Amino acid sequence: MKNIIFIFGTRPEIIKLAPVILTLKKYPEDYNIIICNTEQQKELSNQTLSYFGLKADINLDCMRENQSLSSVQARILTSLDRVFCDNKIDAAIVQGDTMTVLCGALTAFYHKIPVFHVEAGLRSYDIYEPFPEEVMRQMTSRVADLHFAPTGVNKKALLKENIPEEKIHVVGNTVIDALFCLSEDVVETSRKFFEEKNIPINEKLVLITAHRRENHGERIDRIIEAISYLAKKYSDHTFVIPVHPNPNVRNKIFERLNSFNNIYLLEPLDYPNLVYLMKHAKLILTDSGGIQEEAPSFACPTLVMRYETERKEGIEAGVSKLVGADYDKILEESEKILSSSRVQTRLKVQNPYGDGKSSKKIEEILREYFQIG
Repeated sequence: MKNIIFIFGTRPEIIKLAPVILTLKKYPEDYNIIICNTEQQKELSNQTLSYFGLKADINLDCMRENQSLSSVQARILTSLDRVFCDNKIDAAIVQGDTMTVLCGALTAFYHKIPVFHVEAGLRSYDIYEPFPEEVMRQMTSRVADLHFAPTGVNKKALLKENIPEEKIHVVGNTVIDALFCLSEDVVETSRKFFEEKNIPINEKLVLITAHRRENHGERIDRIIEAISYLAKKYSDHTFVIPVHPNPNVRNKIFERLNSFNNIYLLEPLDYPNLVYLMKHAKLILTDSGGIQEEAPSFACPTLVMRYETERKEGIEAGVSKLVGADYDKILEESEKILSSSRVQTRLKVQNPYGDGKSSKKIEEILREYFQIG
């Protein structure tokens, strides 16, 4: 039996690792799963774990208010070092590009334990877009033993960086697997959630999320101004914004958008409720990486409020467009969609990020790696 530790700390990591954890748990005779939550997003991460019926074996409570990147990195590294000293671990699995990912990979490397990187090979090639995630992802690739790349484009990026081809496996993105975990009961619960809040979920729904560090400051000001204009012009549309808890974003959004009758500012949503909105949205405006991958499964056009994206497949496939924090571009591209009916603007291409079978492929690769039965 192999002792495999999953290290995560944010909601997106859990959403994308939960299907892998659940798949490996089907084989208790082969894998002993240790779930470690750094609690980089404490409330959001634990909330999402419970949705998947999972609970962390180890919680690290690493976040402090207004801490610097250096201090949180030091705290996570120190905490994880104790975890690795106290447990027999055969491999560590991390996902994506967060501080937790980099610290998990580094700690495993320092203990000479193999690192498996889920969602490997995404690149923007601009170290400040997204910041600091682009560098964290690249650094993780230097110490990973297995690279689970979502697409062929990601594989090419890794090969370009001299990662041995035999260590790279194109498996699709596990976020698509997570979408298939939604039961009919969960969907009905989500419907009631918005009904109780008197939020109209119809064909004129706009979903907006904004939280990335590089969009703080003047950029979030321009984004808010664009939303304000759109809400006034399209007063028959419903704008729903789950507001990120970071005060750099939250305070400005509530201060300037809370007075609109057709803008609904919500606390961070449970994963099923966010998926419910994506499924029904006419348009999505976001700077989120995960939503760029999920939205095409619901044929929803997505405007990416970033100047660079490591998820270029969506841009190339035409399922998403980069608009940055550019006021004029956000308005121009949004109006193309909002001025037409929802049925006219539905995407007519397949999701380029996966087919919902990524976790099964990963388990098969791990079985071969460890030479299990």
